[in-house]
Amino acid sequence: MRFALGVSYDGAHFCGWQSQPNGCGVQDALESAIAKIAQEKVRVHAAGRTDTGVHAYAQVVHFETDAVRPLTAWVRGVNAHLPATVRVEWAREVDAGFHARFSAFSRSYQYLLYCAPVASALMATKAGWFHLPLDLAAMQEAATYLVGEHDFSAFRASECQANSPVRHLTRAKITAVGNYFVFEFSANAFLQHQVRNMVGALIYVGKDAHPPVFIKHLLEHRDRTLSPPTFSPYGLYFTGVGYDGKWGLPDMSKSELKVLI
Repeated sequence: MRFALGVSYDGAHFCGWQSQPNGCGVQDALESAIAKIAQEKVRVHAAGRTDTGVHAYAQVVHFETDAVRPLTAWVRGVNAHLPATVRVEWAREVDAGFHARFSAFSRSYQYLLYCAPVASALMATKAGWFHLPLDLAAMQEAATYLVGEHDFSAFRASECQANSPVRHLTRAKITAVGNYFVFEFSANAFLQHQVRNMVGALIYVGKDAHPPVFIKHLLEHRDRTLSPPTFSPYGLYFTGVGYDGKWGLPDMSKSELKVLI
């Protein structure tokens, strides 16, 4: 049997999603907890991998098991064996053709940025921080250049293993709430560090180091060395995954991160 789970986690306590030899990945914690309920080893596959420090508000995973358990066991039972910083939100039995990664047609991220002269102690691992005022209108104009299908080589990590740098971004929105800026991105898929690199470049526009058209130039030149540094992982949240309704999963494509601000 194959099951899909909706999972949230605080990435500050892990070395990223992917399993590691020392067991520090979110995948390690989740597989260990599920195995205690299934009474057998399981392998968990996620809709998207997150880096060290990156949080998930709406991750989706799947696993296979021969164990017969009620759906509540894959939620309450698994949660009883997880650290408080990881939670299974829901469970569904799915068709054998479903794959958390390959069945997804979209992913969404949000980046929460605190803008003030002094960093927030309480939000140290929950939001990125920038010390200078930022021009919201300039960043919003710059973000429009990111929408559409582009070669995002200027925004990918040097160690990114994706076969192609081309991605289709359907949403690039920036809003301000008090001292916070919320960056929202949706695409068919993302390259390694793409969101953090886009946020870093938009901040450079916001602090008036470059005009909004700078983003267009970066896309055209396809050169990572021309882009600003990768921004902090702590304000980044994996907030949604889009699936065809035929899989019978909760709608995770439009999850919104509102609880923090």
